[in-house]
Amino acid sequence: MKIALAADHAGFEYKNYIFKYLSEKGHQIHDFGTYSSESCDYPDYIHPLSIAVENKEFDFGIIFCGSGEGVSITANKHAGIRCALCWQTDIARLTRQHNNSNIVAIPARFIAKELAQEIIDTFLSTEFDGGRHQTRINKIAKW
Repeated sequence: MKIALAADHAGFEYKNYIFKYLSEKGHQIHDFGTYSSESCDYPDYIHPLSIAVENKEFDFGIIFCGSGEGVSITANKHAGIRCALCWQTDIARLTRQHNNSNIVAIPARFIAKELAQEIIDTFLSTEFDGGRHQTRINKIAKW
């Protein structure tokens, strides 16, 4: 699987942790930044990642910041992106099944790395249910 990662300074450590974890599982990973824990502006990294996922250069995106909110809001500015802020595995499962989300946002200041890893595993392994959910997704970009 081809997976894109990005984070701000608050999510930098989690991004690096997940980069190593997913690489060891054999996934092809691209790191869009940031590359340090110094304060930065997350849109500088989230917009390029979102464009790449939107253009189907990657199967999924995983993004990190302190709360997960700012990166999620930024990613969702892109018409082809359905980014979900996930802090539980059930939410990751449902957003894939019902929303066909293609980016997951992780709140690094609020969950343990091990839970982030479980959420990401769930997100990446859950299939979209299609059917009535596709009809709803088709209506998202019409407004």
